[in-house]
Amino acid sequence: MKISILLPYKENFSSSSAGAVSLFVNDIVKNSKYKNSTYVFGSTKHKKPFLKNYINIDHHKNLFQSTSKNYISKFINIEKKINSNIIEIHNRPNYVYYLKNLKKKKFLYFHNDPLTMKGSKTINDRIFLINHIDKILFNSKWSQNRFFIGLKNSDQLKKKTFVCYQSTSAKKINFNAKKKIISFVGKLNSAKGYDLFGKAVIQILNKHHDWKAVVYGDEPREKINFYHRNLEINNYIENDKLLKFLERVSISVICSRWDEPFGRTSLEAASCGNAVIISSKGGLPETSSSAIVLKELSIKSIFNSLDRLISNNKLLAHYQKENYKNFFLTHSYVSKLIDKIRDQFNTVLKINFFNTKILKIMHITNFNERFNGRLHYNTGKRINNGLIRNNFNVLNISDRDLVHSNKSIKDLKGEKNLNKKIIENFLNFNPDVVILGHADKVALSTLVQLKDYNKNLKISQWFLDPLSEKGPDHLNNKRRILDKIDLIDATFLTTEPNSLSFKIPNAYYIPNPSDESFEILNNYNQNCSYDVFFAMSHGVHRGVLRKKKTDDREFFINKLIKMNQNLKFDVYGMNGIQPIWANEFIQKISNSYMGINLSRGEPIKFYSSDRIVQLIGNGLLTFIDKKTQLNKFFTNKEIIFYNNISDLSEKLNKYSVDKVSGKKIAKAGKQKYMKCLNSTIVSKFIVEKTFLPNNKSKYLWEK
Repeated sequence: MKISILLPYKENFSSSSAGAVSLFVNDIVKNSKYKNSTYVFGSTKHKKPFLKNYINIDHHKNLFQSTSKNYISKFINIEKKINSNIIEIHNRPNYVYYLKNLKKKKFLYFHNDPLTMKGSKTINDRIFLINHIDKILFNSKWSQNRFFIGLKNSDQLKKKTFVCYQSTSAKKINFNAKKKIISFVGKLNSAKGYDLFGKAVIQILNKHHDWKAVVYGDEPREKINFYHRNLEINNYIENDKLLKFLERVSISVICSRWDEPFGRTSLEAASCGNAVIISSKGGLPETSSSAIVLKELSIKSIFNSLDRLISNNKLLAHYQKENYKNFFLTHSYVSKLIDKIRDQFNTVLKINFFNTKILKIMHITNFNERFNGRLHYNTGKRINNGLIRNNFNVLNISDRDLVHSNKSIKDLKGEKNLNKKIIENFLNFNPDVVILGHADKVALSTLVQLKDYNKNLKISQWFLDPLSEKGPDHLNNKRRILDKIDLIDATFLTTEPNSLSFKIPNAYYIPNPSDESFEILNNYNQNCSYDVFFAMSHGVHRGVLRKKKTDDREFFINKLIKMNQNLKFDVYGMNGIQPIWANEFIQKISNSYMGINLSRGEPIKFYSSDRIVQLIGNGLLTFIDKKTQLNKFFTNKEIIFYNNISDLSEKLNKYSVDKVSGKKIAKAGKQKYMKCLNSTIVSKFIVEKTFLPNNKSKYLWEK
């Protein structure tokens, strides 16, 4: 995976004048597992950047174009050649506007207060960022909370963000080598509280003559001068040298008046085993769990805290060792956290996808609750069982049940209420993927809204009905499958997609899944009362025969019965015999040795109704038209394939006599179907292909 990191314009990515952003980026890149495929972009005149894979953008001001737009345009031109998977923008939310149309995963890192930065000051600015950034990272909880001031549903939206503290190197500290030094590092101005520190530390140095204070920093715009024989004031030094100095320091003071978004100096001092005195401003309290936090920011408060530590060696040693012991924000630790976030967006990882996280899935289909168990044994339930067996966190929404029970004068069809409930469930659950199963009542506008809430959301759909041009309801089924296709990441059909007369993008074949809790019979072990079982219906929701309703299957089966009057047929859903459902279906099918799998319409590659599962899965010797091409992954030792009605008649008679061979084939068919085409495997395939379409699979139906 390739990563392009975009620094703020004029950020000096070099050891001689690096700021907090450059230091953070340098340390994280060097410790990342993606370090060899990460490119850092900036614009600086310094000739010795931190890293070899730094790309300098030569930039000249243009009176007719904004500096930021010019800078980003040049970045995009270079980045096209690299073609990174992720773009990471540091501390410039206004850059996102110029990158919004770049079809890449985008991260935004905040190193400052979002409400003070161009591009994130207003509520509309921040809503724009949420809708156009895949992950927003903050350097403190304080900064994160600031970002969400005034935003509705902030608790839900925060799930798109992450607090990623700054880091520093891990050091082995010799506390016996500590010197009587008090340090102050940072801008020498009143915002940093340098005026308060200077006055307090001079009083301390006058009282404790063996102590020394050392300052590193500058401030050309605000002159605050202090003098004392034990006070040493220096300009900035390179970070590595500063850390070496802090190893010898005993006490560090970071007494900012302004709200520090985090406070790298405090973190570095704590990691070096300093006793740390901080103000309670901004994110400073998050830099160390063992710091002394000033109750009030004043000369007196700073003096008293210093005096208390200096006067009590045990107390001083306690704070030093507690800071050191509790430090954990090493470069390696923080870099691994960031890499884990990157991994969530890495579709080229060759890993076991299902070990990376527990996915949350919203499964919207008809669970047929209103039919009181009559339609319990349906494919939606099978797929749902498989999702749960794969250890996914699944939230079910039965769309047609909700529509049926929520009709009102204001909502005659119940569809408004359904879509409202979907959105409310989504906001509370925040799924990684929404799976639709024949969910025709879900509005396209609802899916658009879900995508707006979560730019990382995947949406897939499965569809069981026939799609063949020569099959029943072709035009209507085609319309249904294409209705929301622009927002669908993957489509799963029980027909081979390439055999259709129209194209469906990102479409995959799935078999009708078996389920170990549904297919419980082993008819090959029984002496059955009937030779041949066949069942059909005129519509599952109606549940009964419809007057003047027939289809080609009835003519086929009746002709077959006439041709084989020596065989005992058990037939339902035709000839005046009502269809059977649920437990009654299981009782009836248990009485038959052989079953005919016959779907509506002309056979098309791989298509079958879900009846195939109920036949093979319950151990019946199953007969299937060879034109379905299901012999691509089943053999004649598992299923009997026939060419026409005469061939079927001949083979039914053959195996009605040779039951030893027939039951052996039936057993092998069930074992293979239950092992290779079960709901756990099929549901895993659905989720895997939704997220990793190019992942090479080893599923039976893909070989």
